[in-house]
Amino acid sequence: MEILGFTWNYIVVFLLVLTVLVFVHEWGHYWVARKNNVRVEVFSVGFGPELFGWDDASGTRWKISAIPLGGYVKMFGEGGDADDTDKPKLTAEEKAVSFHFKTVGQRAAIVAAGPIVNFLFAIIAFAVLAGAIGTAIPLAAVGKVSKDSAAAAAGFLPGDRFIAIDGEDVNYFSDLRRIVSANPNKPLSFVVTRNGQQLNLNATPTASFRKNDEGVETEVGLLGVEWNPEFVEYERQNPAMALWVGVQRTYFVTANILSYIGDMVAGQRGTDELGGPLRIAQISGEMAKQGVAEVILLMAMLSVNLGLINLFPIPMLDGGHLAFYSVEALLGKPLGAKAQEYGFRFGLILVLMLVVFVTWNDLVHLEVIEFIKGLIT
Repeated sequence: MEILGFTWNYIVVFLLVLTVLVFVHEWGHYWVARKNNVRVEVFSVGFGPELFGWDDASGTRWKISAIPLGGYVKMFGEGGDADDTDKPKLTAEEKAVSFHFKTVGQRAAIVAAGPIVNFLFAIIAFAVLAGAIGTAIPLAAVGKVSKDSAAAAAGFLPGDRFIAIDGEDVNYFSDLRRIVSANPNKPLSFVVTRNGQQLNLNATPTASFRKNDEGVETEVGLLGVEWNPEFVEYERQNPAMALWVGVQRTYFVTANILSYIGDMVAGQRGTDELGGPLRIAQISGEMAKQGVAEVILLMAMLSVNLGLINLFPIPMLDGGHLAFYSVEALLGKPLGAKAQEYGFRFGLILVLMLVVFVTWNDLVHLEVIEFIKGLIT
């Protein structure tokens, strides 16, 4: 049974998550290509030999391939220079459905559609969770007590749940933060529950200076406790608010990724947090154990990652193609064949190096290297 559970959580769920995200991404390319009257020859989920497939009425070969670690859409005429009208020799009908005879704007829209649909998928997934389950509202409970803080001096412990402060009822962590911040250096009386018993504790928030939303430095009180993630209350949202929550969360995840990359480039954070397929499989397994909602949450976050990474201006990725199309729009003609060839070679090398690096990170994180060393020594 353990083997079946491991196989389902860490392999099957991972492949299902990856398959859905790849399909969503490639469907974006496919849909916009068809809207621009481009003939799509192949829509493949996975790489390598075809396991099974079928042809639709428009001539597209839909197939599932043997290596389920990606996918692609093959469009008629893809890969040529738009100004090369002689190679290959095409009839007027073929040119009308050829990718490289479309305008630069149409080609850019087709390429950008994949990442854009990834972001839209994330918004919808976050919105579904907000509507069906609700958004988590942190309750006023202690998760961690900072050393040498007012809370430590007063005897607060992890797990304490706040009931009232100076006679004012407290339910949410935002209530706790509001009251404490407004009372620097002022003794406060706290009522908490601990192991089912009610306790009275007294603490004086320490004073600290912080800038408010207007950029004005003000004095605030600090208690020295962090929120306990085990204490939350879920509030279901109506469809309009759920959609807005989806937009907010997608923006938040995107901003966090860009912030991390910026810190990494500046040398303020390490690269050990970068993960690849093995790390994603591990996280998928852990989320699968918690339930369907957690898997949907993971898919939403991974969809943002996939969309954002594909927009990076690296040849071989969608962002690299968009960069070439931007140059083409400025110059009025595509870059030369040699320039594009060297660009794609550089992009391929860069992508392969990144794959090797994140896989090594995965092996180190999962302690596979240490395990192998142990076997050898």
